[in-house]
Amino acid sequence: MIRVTPRVAIVAASLDILGGQAVQAHLLRQRLEADGWDVTFVPINPRFPARGAWLRRLPGVRTLVNEGLYVPSLHKLRGVDVVHVFCASYWSFLLAAAPALLAGHLLRKRVILNYHSGEAPDHLARWGALVHPWLRLADEIVVPSEFLAGVFAQHGHRARVIHNVVDLDRFEYRDRTALQPRLLSNRNLETHYGVDNTLRAFKLLQNGCRDAELTVAGAGSEEANLRLLAQNLGVGRIHFAGRVSPDAMPRLYDDADVFVNSSTIDNQPLSVLEAFAAGVPVVTTPTGGIAAMVRDGETGSIVAANDPAAMARAVDTLLSRPARARDMALRAHDELRAYTWGVARDQWSRAYRGAPA
Repeated sequence: MIRVTPRVAIVAASLDILGGQAVQAHLLRQRLEADGWDVTFVPINPRFPARGAWLRRLPGVRTLVNEGLYVPSLHKLRGVDVVHVFCASYWSFLLAAAPALLAGHLLRKRVILNYHSGEAPDHLARWGALVHPWLRLADEIVVPSEFLAGVFAQHGHRARVIHNVVDLDRFEYRDRTALQPRLLSNRNLETHYGVDNTLRAFKLLQNGCRDAELTVAGAGSEEANLRLLAQNLGVGRIHFAGRVSPDAMPRLYDDADVFVNSSTIDNQPLSVLEAFAAGVPVVTTPTGGIAAMVRDGETGSIVAANDPAAMARAVDTLLSRPARARDMALRAHDELRAYTWGVARDQWSRAYRGAPA
């Protein structure tokens, strides 16, 4: 029997793994607890004992040890009513989400699978028996965008849409009456985020704007390649900021005047919402759910994927037309009403209780 205020377990990455899911899980936990909910957090990346911390440097061993610590921790699900599982795709789905789905199902809890990955079209199409039977263990699938809801519908799964939440208390809106050529990219350094395209676009922009600057926030498997690319392109004034904690991110947005995103696979990036919150005009590809977030010429500039020249032109246009950029930033900030806790609070409450959307 689910209580009037259900006890909720959030199964997700901790902030030791920086990314949109970890930030969303952390914020959800904070807001639920502030509203008086009983919340248990189960990290999919439990910290290794101090003496074994070095094992994280060994990929195969790291995975085995992590599973050996994570799976037994799911015993905490016994004491809750609702199991809220954040998940991505591919092996992360099998290693992190599937054990929690199975445990919650066997314990007869209400299980909510909160799927966030923009790789869903390929994942659901190609992984067959490695994904669909697990999805059926969830009492409900929740996704942050209509784009993902459509992908799940194509495979016979109904999904409820609850948008990502941006914490407006963390970001100060700055009215940029005169844009400076200070660009920010805040995506993990993985192939599908297209940061290489951003670097090439910046090279083209700098050809006509020598004082342009680019800050690249984030870490990932492509970092060495991207640093080498920047060197080979012969461009200066690029700052690789590395892994930036959520507490430090508002300062980077405040220092920037244009946000750039070149992703080729995506869903509903929190980084774009954070740019909206800080008043930073956005230039982005329309990948995945982004097209529903950013309306070209109204709340940002949309450019084709893998087209650095188009991105450079779009940034240059904003710099030359600051009043237009300011208007877009203002309209984008107004869009954030749909991404606040005030809206999500009721939606999650209804999802936890099994009420209609």
